[in-house]
Amino acid sequence: MMRLARGFVFIAVFFMGYSASAETNPGSAFRVCADPNNPPNSVKNGEGFENEIAELFAKSLGQKLEYTWFPQRLGFIRNTLKAKDPETERYKCDVVMGVPTGYELTATTKPYYHSSFVMILKKGGQINEIKEPGDLDKLSEAAKENLKIAMFDGAPGTTWLLKHGLVGRGIPYQTMTGDVSLNAAEILLKDFKENKINMVIIWGPMAAHIIKADPSAYISFPMRSEPGLKFDFEISMGVRIPDKDRKAQLEQLIDQHESEIKSILNRYGVPLVQTQAQEVKN
Repeated sequence: MMRLARGFVFIAVFFMGYSASAETNPGSAFRVCADPNNPPNSVKNGEGFENEIAELFAKSLGQKLEYTWFPQRLGFIRNTLKAKDPETERYKCDVVMGVPTGYELTATTKPYYHSSFVMILKKGGQINEIKEPGDLDKLSEAAKENLKIAMFDGAPGTTWLLKHGLVGRGIPYQTMTGDVSLNAAEILLKDFKENKINMVIIWGPMAAHIIKADPSAYISFPMRSEPGLKFDFEISMGVRIPDKDRKAQLEQLIDQHESEIKSILNRYGVPLVQTQAQEVKN
């Protein structure tokens, strides 16, 4: 899963001496650990889908929404969910709004959305003729030479490029930049506009952020998982491992607000993978 986890950068959390029931009573704050500059997930001004879902939950509980902001880099969990205020000895925050389901070093709720990696291509020339990812194999050699593909080391998109003989057209990018004021989605968006790249395979919410800036400029395709190569992942909320009360509370809220959550995700253009259970339900 790491490969997705490298995109989220969630680190192990160990916990000692915590009483969950004391912090899940109605009237206390709904305290979220978040990156202040991670569009479209979380932004300090509240313009992220995780911000909106957190606000929805806080309102439902009759609680004040509070944030502990920290860049989602190595040490994110250690400095937020695991960290205590030295004066009060109280944990700084209680919920991470988006972690891979089953992430082994935090407790995770039931998934609240299921998304996939997406191929984005900037329109132009033979690219306009592509109707599915496999059509890249049919491009002329001259057209392939014009591909400038943003490539992330260890990501499933890079494996796909290797299988399709396109890794030679890759331009290396970092999931985590050294500058915390920058993030991968914004860097990719800028480089698309400046024609430094014309293709990327990227995690769905990030893809949605890029496409939303200028929908007419791109064609895009959700990537389908195949044997030995997984592109779709379920996303949950993360809490401290012993925090069973909060986990149960969040799962109740996820069920209660299923339609509102889906509406928020749809407004942000997040590509959603429908599960078999949802297909039967529909």
